[in-house]
Amino acid sequence: MYRSIFQAAAFLLIVLLAGPASAGDTIKLGALFDLSGPASFIGTPTKLVAEMVVDKINKEGGVNGKKIELVIGDTEGNPAKAASIAKKFIYKDKVAAIVGPTRTGSGMNIKKIVEKAGMPTFMTVGGDPVIMGGKFGSYAYVFKSPQRSSIAVKRLYMYLRDKGLTKVALLTAADGFGKDGARWLKKLAPEYGLTIVAQESFGPKDTDMTAQLTKIKNAAPQAIICWTIGPAGAIVAKNKVQLGIDLPLFQCHGLPDPKYIELAGKASEGDRMPATKLMVVDQLPDSDPQKPVIKNFVHLYRDVYHYDKQFPINTHSGYAWDAITIVANAMKKAGTDPKALRRAIENTTGYVGVSGTYNITPEDHNGLDVDSMVILQVKNQKFILAD
Repeated sequence: MYRSIFQAAAFLLIVLLAGPASAGDTIKLGALFDLSGPASFIGTPTKLVAEMVVDKINKEGGVNGKKIELVIGDTEGNPAKAASIAKKFIYKDKVAAIVGPTRTGSGMNIKKIVEKAGMPTFMTVGGDPVIMGGKFGSYAYVFKSPQRSSIAVKRLYMYLRDKGLTKVALLTAADGFGKDGARWLKKLAPEYGLTIVAQESFGPKDTDMTAQLTKIKNAAPQAIICWTIGPAGAIVAKNKVQLGIDLPLFQCHGLPDPKYIELAGKASEGDRMPATKLMVVDQLPDSDPQKPVIKNFVHLYRDVYHYDKQFPINTHSGYAWDAITIVANAMKKAGTDPKALRRAIENTTGYVGVSGTYNITPEDHNGLDVDSMVILQVKNQKFILAD
């Protein structure tokens, strides 16, 4: 009798320790993106991709027989709202992991929350501070799928060096993403023989940058580097042409998107920027291990789910796919115990994804290098590999 009671108690303890995150036949995965607000053009298709990859995983047997259940949250572009959703995911919904958010500011606002709770979180933000320590706080449980800003800067600077350019001007947004870019642009410039002759900034919601561009023109750079996401980048392109500034414009890795060409129009012609290989998959050599992975992604996105009709593929499109796939692969190995899951994610090596081949380490919670990026150029209102 006592043995039966003991066995029943032991079983109950196991169930309780397992927690709601993996209760029954599902594993809850929190997903928070900007579904409204200024970055909804990124957040909404990211949500659709999250649903697409979860559908694929579930159709293929899920995670050790359990289906993934997405719990969706809209940050509305508000870092405070993002924090509130993260707490809800952790303490009410009892998710096993979190994917998102969309922007660096929101990512930094939930970083302390998920670190304190020990919640594995795979972000889809561009900025590096979410996976930087020191003054930026610990990042034991935080990972991110987009390339680091530092990697994008290195890839861009490699191109500038190859073209023999030595003097550049910076024009960066005064938000978390823009400041992160400015940090790396200034820090890495000497390594690539570059001198920054002017540096200007603008509010991410500003609608005219002619004053900043006029100052930049007077500094006589050989090229202009703009670091922002959203409509502001297109405004810079148009203002440059309106001022008659005959200098090459380089945008950041957050702007390779048909929307950029649509907003900037003819002013975008010739503009260049670092990007994921997703944008030019048909121009990749067949020897590239990413090519079949990207082709499959594009087939599902365009031909099966038809998302491309409303949201044409852009450089952001694969981030949720890679984040969720890596998390699911780690769950298959380690289950949903937070500490074990964190370790499994951190030991991800050789994962060939849409955005690159990931080799995550304790020091690098992104795992992508410069070989995951290419330089694009706008030609005849389309993106092609830059010459």
